Amino acid sequence: MTSAGDAAAPTPPDPRPRASFVGIFAVTFCGLVAIGAVLPVLPRYVHGPLEKGDIAVGIVIGAYAVTGLLLRPVAGRLADTRGRRTIVVLGSVLLGLSGLLYLPSLGLAGLIVARLLTGAGEGSVYTAGSAWIIDLAPVERRGRILGLYGLAVWGGLSLGPLMGELLLDLGGYRTVWLFAAAMPMIGALIATMVADPFRPLAHARPHPLIAPEAVLPGIAVALASLGYAAVAAFVVLHLEALGIEHGVTVFAAFAAMIVITRLFAGHLPDRRGPTPVAIAATLGEAGGLLLIAVAHSLPVALLGGMLMGAGFSLLNPSLMLIAVGSVSQSARGAAMGTFTAFFDAGVGIGAPLAGAVAALAGYEGAFVFAAAVAACSAVLIVFTMHRRPLAAAVG
Repeated sequence: MTSAGDAAAPTPPDPRPRASFVGIFAVTFCGLVAIGAVLPVLPRYVHGPLEKGDIAVGIVIGAYAVTGLLLRPVAGRLADTRGRRTIVVLGSVLLGLSGLLYLPSLGLAGLIVARLLTGAGEGSVYTAGSAWIIDLAPVERRGRILGLYGLAVWGGLSLGPLMGELLLDLGGYRTVWLFAAAMPMIGALIATMVADPFRPLAHARPHPLIAPEAVLPGIAVALASLGYAAVAAFVVLHLEALGIEHGVTVFAAFAAMIVITRLFAGHLPDRRGPTPVAIAATLGEAGGLLLIAVAHSLPVALLGGMLMGAGFSLLNPSLMLIAVGSVSQSARGAAMGTFTAFFDAGVGIGAPLAGAVAALAGYEGAFVFAAAVAACSAVLIVFTMHRRPLAAAVG
């Protein structure tokens, strides 16, 4: 916990908090719908024009997590010392540039560079945006509001893959890449018009770059995020190998259930406590991954995607509440940077790891492995997180 002498200048009340929330939501949605649009397209592009295998797919999908892992804590520090809006605008511009990098035919190396830039941009937008949202949210509704803000991510990842499929059918890969470049730039423009009430002190001693308060919830989310990486990289290929078409709808169902669950059950972390909700959520994710693993029809796979989405929906805001519950306002960016970096670590390690398991044991084995790792996340929360008292959140 930072000392009073290290705190930021008091944040004046936002005269239009709802308008500010909508603006931050829109900026994040624009970036994530662009990211989502390329998710179902990249595996086909790697397998097709580039003629590479499953491990290459996993590397390309997960590469963005490398820069996210390294730069999210830096983005959090900058959000605390330079202001939330500056970092959100910068991240949106980086996302737009990553879309432009898909356009030249630069081979597998070019795709990896573009994905690395994607990680830097998305990490900056979401880390600074989360701190921005927490600044605006009343303490007693913080979990629900964080969950609603997360809908910008999962709404984008729900609509994005469908947009990517549509644009691929209409205009080919180039059209998808142009869409991925344009949407974040629109988000950057919106961000310049949203008020940022947070005022950091010019000479405040910054919080540690890796916020210790966020490490345990970060490890838990890293373990759980391997399941997301497996679904993003391999659910379409898994179902195609079984002769099942429209596999992209499973990923869309997963993302859509995140939206639905947060709308109708997003109050649970505030009312029931973040720890028990997080435990139930990880077990739900594990069950959904097992259903996808054994699915031999699209309805069963869709059910698995929906169950996984319902669990994953409540996991992130629950663990976020634990991560920010004992830090001051001036350290929220650092806490969010640390927490979200662990998510990237899970995806960055998980996607290639799932690819390696798929190469050895098939796609079914990859999803069983992801389910086992999610169960380990639940065990970590049971035996560690519930013993750590959640301090009263600092307003």
